[in-house]
Amino acid sequence: MDLSILFGSESAAKTLLYIANYKKGYCAEIARTYGVSPTVIQNQLDKFEQNGVLVAINVGRSRVFEINPRYVFKKDLLSMLSTALEVMPREEVKKYYRNRQRPRRKGKPYDLIKD
Repeated sequence: MDLSILFGSESAAKTLLYIANYKKGYCAEIARTYGVSPTVIQNQLDKFEQNGVLVAINVGRSRVFEINPRYVFKKDLLSMLSTALEVMPREEVKKYYRNRQRPRRKGKPYDLIKD
């Protein structure tokens, strides 16, 4: 499965997958996740924002991006990205799309991802 064909580049596809999965994201966080240059991700975020796919809000010194709620194809885009995440190899999903977003409860076991 190669979404770069649809979105024009691998970085564009990964940027949208990240935001679809986590609902929001900022440049440094997305770049760190994939191990790519922040400039590459920022270019994609800017392109998507200029074309109305994403919107950004300032949170402190960071610009946090999310799918534009008024984007005409929002439902279809999220459906396609969700399907892509479902058919993606399990190891890739665990590596990029299942990071902890909040602290772990004291005493909770570490590996709770079910097969």
